[in-house]
Amino acid sequence: MKTILITGCSTGFGRETALYFLEQGWNVIATMRDPAASSLPVSEHLRVLPLDVTSPESIAAAFAQAGAIDVLVNNAGIGWLNALEGTTMDVVHRIFETNLFGTIATMQAVLPGMRERRSGVIVNVSSSSTYKPLPLLSVYRASKAAVTSLTESAALELAQFGIRARVVVPGMAPSTSFADGLQAEIMKGGWFPPAYQDFADETMAALQAAGAGEVTTARDVAEAVFRAATDADCPMVLPAGADAIAWAKGG
Repeated sequence: MKTILITGCSTGFGRETALYFLEQGWNVIATMRDPAASSLPVSEHLRVLPLDVTSPESIAAAFAQAGAIDVLVNNAGIGWLNALEGTTMDVVHRIFETNLFGTIATMQAVLPGMRERRSGVIVNVSSSSTYKPLPLLSVYRASKAAVTSLTESAALELAQFGIRARVVVPGMAPSTSFADGLQAEIMKGGWFPPAYQDFADETMAALQAAGAGEVTTARDVAEAVFRAATDADCPMVLPAGADAIAWAKGG
């Protein structure tokens, strides 16, 4: 029975991916910053471990407890919606530390074991915002585009050891709110700089209208991650959800 470790499992894509792999009979290590927040069901095939991907000590402890891992899924991430001018460098660093540097750090933690066993899969979760430019997402999009580029290049290095690296690209998902987490913490007094407010209002209305159509569900992402983890012939970059698939085709 294979073992998968997934980051960011307290809600959303990570939680659904953990449930999906449990349904498929895998051993699942679901990680999150606060395991007390877990709503995952009790299962003999499930372990919930604390993991903050921005902390080297937390990463070391989690991977030491996890043991041999067949698949690593880097799902933990921070969403951010604001004008570039209204995004402080502290926020920029926090976004990149989670979305990109955390991904690199967990990959470095899992690779020695995979290389020694000459097998393994790494699945990194990016964003459909990387398919085309969107306003108010510049910093977030940059961090996710870096994840995609990182994975594509790393895959070329790792193939010689029997290790695959893939990218799953979710579309818009109403269950994953940019108003949560860092966005809510930082922007309590209003999200956008005054000079950008009218433009932001128009952009938000357009995004809400787009969200009224077909959007990505957490199940779409879980199924795409499963394909990336189990299908050696799947594309390097795999869109998840009807809207992401349309964007990938230039729609």
